[in-house]
Amino acid sequence: MNARTESAVRLVILLAIGTMAGAAAFTHVHDLSVAHGQPHWIGWANAVAVELMAIYLGLELRARRRAGRPVGLVGSLLVAFALLSLAAQVAGAEPSVWGWIVAAVPSLAFLALVKVVLSNAPVMPPAVEPDQSTAHRTEDSEPATDVEPLRPIEPAPPAVSAPAAVLPARGVVQPNRPHVVGIIR
Repeated sequence: MNARTESAVRLVILLAIGTMAGAAAFTHVHDLSVAHGQPHWIGWANAVAVELMAIYLGLELRARRRAGRPVGLVGSLLVAFALLSLAAQVAGAEPSVWGWIVAAVPSLAFLALVKVVLSNAPVMPPAVEPDQSTAHRTEDSEPATDVEPLRPIEPAPPAVSAPAAVLPARGVVQPNRPHVVGIIR
């Protein structure tokens, strides 16, 4: 199976599970809302709000991570809406362990799909650094021969401890060097 066919099959499976799990989750939230005194249309509004907020918050979480922004509040809201959806699934179930597990399957499947899809980050190939030995050559030129031979490294003189806030006297720092305390180049 080639990559294109595999992607198409994955998309069909994603849409089928997403549609069925989403429909079940929407229905459970709607039915629970109506059973507890909300009018029919508000039941659907509640279902849309709960289920689509989980998807939106997943997208927002991914965007914030990419931008390096904090994700704590968005992550907490995502967990809260996921638990609300899961609670609506379980509330209408038969009061037994298997009843709760079976009722939770659509919500858990839907949330798992959202997590898998949103966690797929594009793979960035590592940046290739140019080879320094060939960086200054052209096709017709010879290799550079003005390279100094390697010399043994002499030990560094002992470090003098001085407070970091003390600046050197004017003229001691070279003008082309940064004048930032603590940076040694």
